[in-house]
Amino acid sequence: MTKVLVTGANGQLGRCLRDVAKEFPELYFDFKDSKDLDITNKSNIEDFFPSQAYDYCINCAAYTAVDKAEQESDKAFLVNGEAVKYLAYACNKNEVVFIHISTDFVFDGTKKDPYTEEDEPNPISVYGASKLKGEQYVQEILDNYFIVRTSWVYSEYGNNFVKTMLRLAEERDEINVVGDQIGSPTYAGDLAKFLIFLINTKSQKFGTYHYSNDGEISWYDFAIEIFSLAKRSVKVNKIKTRDFKLAALRPTYSSLSGEKILNFLNYERIFWKMAIVKVLEGKKL
Repeated sequence: MTKVLVTGANGQLGRCLRDVAKEFPELYFDFKDSKDLDITNKSNIEDFFPSQAYDYCINCAAYTAVDKAEQESDKAFLVNGEAVKYLAYACNKNEVVFIHISTDFVFDGTKKDPYTEEDEPNPISVYGASKLKGEQYVQEILDNYFIVRTSWVYSEYGNNFVKTMLRLAEERDEINVVGDQIGSPTYAGDLAKFLIFLINTKSQKFGTYHYSNDGEISWYDFAIEIFSLAKRSVKVNKIKTRDFKLAALRPTYSSLSGEKILNFLNYERIFWKMAIVKVLEGKKL
């Protein structure tokens, strides 16, 4: 039986993996949160791995407080950089395939068409830089790895844009939403299925891949669509990013291309609107 370690098990993706894993009894998943396994402690990682005989490690753990990271850069780089290095060394030593989750924030957002895996990263925030550092460690240490960059993740768990919009719809008649950032929404449940696909197919086509739901949209238009599909009556005002005065810069454009996973892995992404319809109609949020 294939044995899979999942770190960051209580985050959005980790919890969606728990749900999806029930459909795959042929795989054994070992879900660990930070209390079970502190990945920022090198000795913990070195002592833990040899006794477990894992085949795969999916690293869902991350420091994701984008604005707070500007003041907590050491913590961001510890979780998103150094901890990833510890995991990568352990995977290398114990012959474990490493699947590491990264982000569209490794890009600066200056492109006008979807980012491919060949585009040069150029992060404009501490968060983005810390995630890029983690990627670099994986690439330096391992041969058998998948780096999966994703974007605009939402789910029925944790804090995310879709849940925030639905909550605000209950509290307000009018809200402001940024209209000058374009990206690709991703349902964490669909991302979880893609990660399990990599494991079940025993793919040897290692490297960096982009996964989001297909298509692109602004946060403003995404909010409009959420309210329409959820049948909520809310006035949405389009504003500019600068009006929010956030601590960290965001990529203006960060849509991710799905051509590589289609051409290399023959894996087709679900269109973003189909994904959000599926989630809302299933009343999972």
